[in-house]
Amino acid sequence: MLIRFDGRTAIVAGAARGIGQTIARSLAQDGARVIACDLLIDELTAIAGRVDGGGEIIAVPVDVTDEHSIGEAMRAAGSADILVYVAGGVRGQTPRPLEQVSADDFDIIVDANLRGAFLFAKAVAPAMRTKGQGRIVTISSRAGLATSLTGIQSYAAAKHGQIGLVKQLAQELGPFGITVNSVAPGFMATSPDYERQWNAWPAAFRDNFINSIAMRRMGTPQDIANAVAFLASDHASWITGQTIPVTGGPLA
Repeated sequence: MLIRFDGRTAIVAGAARGIGQTIARSLAQDGARVIACDLLIDELTAIAGRVDGGGEIIAVPVDVTDEHSIGEAMRAAGSADILVYVAGGVRGQTPRPLEQVSADDFDIIVDANLRGAFLFAKAVAPAMRTKGQGRIVTISSRAGLATSLTGIQSYAAAKHGQIGLVKQLAQELGPFGITVNSVAPGFMATSPDYERQWNAWPAAFRDNFINSIAMRRMGTPQDIANAVAFLASDHASWITGQTIPVTGGPLA
């Protein structure tokens, strides 16, 4: 199956590190013009430019929780054929008992994971409607399908909410040729927050973690990028409203 995105523009929100950076690189290697968005502009700049495979990466600073900032990114993009929303995470937080979590701390995670996905979808939808086609893919989490290994209440809530948003937008935008799907990765230590989470787990838990994965290996960002490329391609034109677990197996 050959997947190419020549002549198409993709926005990747949350592209500076880990899964987001790999998705940006992968789409560009398949020919896309990629608008790579993040607050970590220095890390984005390091990957910007032409890419082997024919595409390019353009670095754009964006606060995903700010509608004006997203509007600036849209002006840089012109319009988008593909949106991949990766931004979110746990925003430096660690698990705490419910009564110790402030409303502001709850909102910070929900805003980055759910509000941002809504705002970016809102920004790209009008041009996609006009074209009569488009692809929106969010990176949710295994935490959106079950409880979260992070132990953070707002993260689980936001990821469940994001999957609900995907289902609703798929119903709304489907008549215009726009598909909306999500990829739910299993745990990967792909950022400082998740490295801290991994290191905080007991050694016995870490030692046995791979045995809980049917494929008996940890996932990689490229595993997620491959699923995104399929959902963003013409091969997935009749798949919408779905969340694809990419976890290495049902036990992950």
